[in-house]
Amino acid sequence: MKIIVLNGSPKGDISVTMQYVAYIRKRFPQHELKIINISQRIEKIEKDESTFQEIMDEVRTSDAVLWAFPLYLLLVPSQYKRFIELIWERDAQDTFKDKHAAVLTTSIHFFDHTAHDYMRAICDDLEMRFVGAFPAHMRDLMKEEGRGKLFLFASSVFDTIEKNAPAPKIFKPVIHGKLDYIPSAVQEKIDARDRKVLIVTDSEDSQTNLGRMIQRFKDSFSSSVEVMNISEMNIMGHCLGCLHCGFDYVCQYDGKDDFNELYRTKVQTADVLIFAGTIVDRYLSSRWHMFFCRSFFSNHTPSVVGKQIGLIISGPLSQTSTLREVMESWVQFQQSNLVDFITDEYEDSAELDLLLTDLARRLISFSEKGYIRPRNFLGVSGMKIFRDEIYGGLRGVFQADHRYYKKHGFYDFPQKNYKKRLMADIMTLLTRIPPIRKEFPKRMKKGMVQPYEKYLNK
Repeated sequence: MKIIVLNGSPKGDISVTMQYVAYIRKRFPQHELKIINISQRIEKIEKDESTFQEIMDEVRTSDAVLWAFPLYLLLVPSQYKRFIELIWERDAQDTFKDKHAAVLTTSIHFFDHTAHDYMRAICDDLEMRFVGAFPAHMRDLMKEEGRGKLFLFASSVFDTIEKNAPAPKIFKPVIHGKLDYIPSAVQEKIDARDRKVLIVTDSEDSQTNLGRMIQRFKDSFSSSVEVMNISEMNIMGHCLGCLHCGFDYVCQYDGKDDFNELYRTKVQTADVLIFAGTIVDRYLSSRWHMFFCRSFFSNHTPSVVGKQIGLIISGPLSQTSTLREVMESWVQFQQSNLVDFITDEYEDSAELDLLLTDLARRLISFSEKGYIRPRNFLGVSGMKIFRDEIYGGLRGVFQADHRYYKKHGFYDFPQKNYKKRLMADIMTLLTRIPPIRKEFPKRMKKGMVQPYEKYLNK
């Protein structure tokens, strides 16, 4: 069989992800795995339509497609995202229809599930027959167990393709709303006081819902609000995954384009951030994803700590749960506060007016009070992954992260709390005594709440 491997790594063949593909090739020599480097060649693919068509021809003559890529900031690399957009822009969806598809990723398991959900939804949108996904840790191939699992995954994929098996679809097509948003004049404006409010967007077109929503939000304030249009920024290229920034947060693009300087002087100095964009396929635009990927020059260190963040979205956010989870996770990792999402999924412009004005009010109120909502599983679990990986094998690469984590107490390993460990050992020994074990459930209820009494009786 002929399998087209669409490589999402900007490093091309010299990438961890492609080592997994090379292993599959070695173990299954009877099948042809043809690698096409997508992210590495995205500029040519975008500018030269004949190059794009050559790729489509390869896909058309294949038996299946393997979407293979490293995880870049909770999703696919922005170059890969741009390629996916081109499939629709150039009406090439039929090239993928009824092809079997699988996904292979390498990462440290930081939100690889959101990238997999995104790609599963894209495959469903393209009417492909999704076979399965393999979320590898980047070092799994070095372990016998990891190689064994990869072998079984590849075997299952090839077997399914050979049997021409059907596949269930779990994502319904996205349906965009029909509201033509017509904002009304703001009656009572909000005083931002000394708070710096910055809107970051990829479009200010006043003929679109997004442009009008941005203007209505700006008009909610008595003072001027700055807008940073990332589509007009001089951005030389996508994140290359080169790790040049790992030592001291210095990106190889520094001084070559405007992104890093504007991020430091505008985004990082704002008190309130509004991210405004339109849903393209199952996410925001690739330009927006480039913005997030390029912000990785700060590595795994929070770069916008303590900000109030709101999202203004044009499009069916309620049907794209992965986008919501990605944005909430990113904000929690940044140790900031996600105030709300406002979308144009309404039938009444007046209701949207009220929501935008109320978002402005809450952003300023929370900023003045310094409120940061406690992190939930998304923020807590994600940071623990970074903590363990940086302290472990990645410390030599991400030295800047290590210094920051050490200084700010990120290395909060619970096993270092010797007092708690001792108490747990004593409890274990005591509950082996039958009378104590019998009484333990009764006493435990009161014992759990007793430490809180002194705070309630103040």
